[in-house]
Amino acid sequence: MRIDPAGWPFILGAFLPALLVAWLGSAVWAAPLAVLGLFFLYFFRDPERQSGGAAADVISPADGRVVVAGDALADAAPPGTWRQISIFLSPMDVHVNRAPISGRVTKVEYRPGKFLPAYRRDAATDNERNEVWIDHDGQTVVCRQVVGILARRIVCRVEAGADLRAGQRFGVMKFGSRIDLYLPPDSIVRVAVGDRVQSGVTVLATLAPARPIS
Repeated sequence: MRIDPAGWPFILGAFLPALLVAWLGSAVWAAPLAVLGLFFLYFFRDPERQSGGAAADVISPADGRVVVAGDALADAAPPGTWRQISIFLSPMDVHVNRAPISGRVTKVEYRPGKFLPAYRRDAATDNERNEVWIDHDGQTVVCRQVVGILARRIVCRVEAGADLRAGQRFGVMKFGSRIDLYLPPDSIVRVAVGDRVQSGVTVLATLAPARPIS
């Protein structure tokens, strides 16, 4: 299985000392380091995913559990009227993020902040986060990466001007975190709070047909 590149410093940082300690003759002390290395291997796993659905379908950008599905929470959303889908990722979930829809990246905006538990409502406004704005045939989708109490770094590998395809890898969040997805207000949400979703696979919503310019 593929391992996200961001994980190798953690993986090697656990396994190499474990090997050294074991070579020095202390298997008891080497074992916890080896277990930590195995956890990092598991955490940074990056399985292949096959994305399907129609062009207007919004695909889940993350594995996890849906905690918001419907009208956007006004105090956390970007300016304007949106539908919101938020996904909480536990440390056991795959943390590689994938593009929710095909389109061109119009803006990438990083904001420093706190490290509150990612499931809290105020995490969306107070925590460190990164927003990727995607234009899909004239409709805007905002994918916000939000760190949590354990996740202390966001990795985003796209910049403004990049063309994304639905399901394409674009970043990773290190340890427990969340994704806030903001969609046009006439989007049809297809998941409910409590649902488990899979990045690059689960259809979260469908965008309404773009209105012709008069």
